[in-house]
Amino acid sequence: MPNFQYVVTDAKGIRREDRIRSTNLDAAMQTLSKKGYKVISLREVRAAMGESALPPIYEQVQVRLERWRQHVPLTSLVFFTRQLSTMFSAGLTIEKSIGNLMVEEKNPRFRKVLAKVANELKKGLALSEALANNPGVFDGLYVALVHAGEVSGQLHIILEELADYLETQEDTRRKVISALTYPVIVLIFMGLIVAGLILFVVPQFSEIYAKFGARLPGPTRALVAISQGVSRNFIPVLLGVIGAIVAGWFASMTERGGMVFDTIKLHFPVFGMLIENSVMNKFAKTFGILLAAGVPVLESLGHVQKVVGNRVLVKALETAKMLIKDGFAISVALKKVDVFPPTLVQLIATGEETGEMDKLLDKASYFYAKQVDAIVSRLTSLIEPIMIIVLGAVVVSIIVTIYLPIFKLGMALQRGL
Repeated sequence: MPNFQYVVTDAKGIRREDRIRSTNLDAAMQTLSKKGYKVISLREVRAAMGESALPPIYEQVQVRLERWRQHVPLTSLVFFTRQLSTMFSAGLTIEKSIGNLMVEEKNPRFRKVLAKVANELKKGLALSEALANNPGVFDGLYVALVHAGEVSGQLHIILEELADYLETQEDTRRKVISALTYPVIVLIFMGLIVAGLILFVVPQFSEIYAKFGARLPGPTRALVAISQGVSRNFIPVLLGVIGAIVAGWFASMTERGGMVFDTIKLHFPVFGMLIENSVMNKFAKTFGILLAAGVPVLESLGHVQKVVGNRVLVKALETAKMLIKDGFAISVALKKVDVFPPTLVQLIATGEETGEMDKLLDKASYFYAKQVDAIVSRLTSLIEPIMIIVLGAVVVSIIVTIYLPIFKLGMALQRGL
């Protein structure tokens, strides 16, 4: 017999949430109604609450391949969500709204997905169930919010909030990427320059020095040895580099490897602060919008785990869920895991006391979004000269090492004269 997670209000208007075992969704709804509860949210729970939010590697690879195969631009998804909200609030049925949007959609992949959704709606599936069958386009958070809107009768409002949420998250992601793009490009360019010097320039000088038969300085001998080793074993070295990248990618999808990678990212100088503020912004915004939609706390945290994009927070939230299940307040549980900033924990504690946690979480997400903007502005002004200095220092070091024997020869000639 399946379990159902529910959120209800009793006759006194007190909010309650728990689980109930029943044969199906309708039977669970009837049981709660007979007890005098007003149902806000009711959803089947298929996985154990203590189960890790991190799927095995092959499932992660499968999901990523599915998302790549069904990739839809976020602008198309935002437009679809907002238009669906408008049409539904205007009185059109969901089935007809999806059909109209499918006809107007210009992206062939998204049009195919919408056709599949429309066909499943005709078969009697709910909108959230039809969307859940297309995980490459509609993630768990999207489906959960749509389901909450269906249960609460506020689907058009939640769809509008969901569109705003997607736009906000994309804006934050774009800012983080823009701050990281320049240094990555410079590092790649620097690697190409160093590879060119080692593969093409250093061998020419080494042949000239070999004709003189003179003993080269230590740094030059080391550079020549590296050049000869890479030139003679170029294919194995190239395959080794590619293998290391692929191995690192697979390692990042394991639980232990992901923890190491994400811990390094959070503690990396300068960029760690940017990533941390971005993650906290995503946590606060996602958690807030789920609670406002009436999704239960434990279920909300489960969805947040899937979207924060950092294993350190995923593990911390798993521990927090267990503490909350044992009776601790949300703020106390988040404080105990020792990952979340004190300011955010205090805002959540205030929200628990006032009953306006979703609003305070929205303010917290706005605060962290501003922090991201400030860090990006500082990085933009500082990173360019720093990377130019690093690039110049590396290239000059290699060139000086190449010409070091000539400098020493000139000094010896001067002493002889």
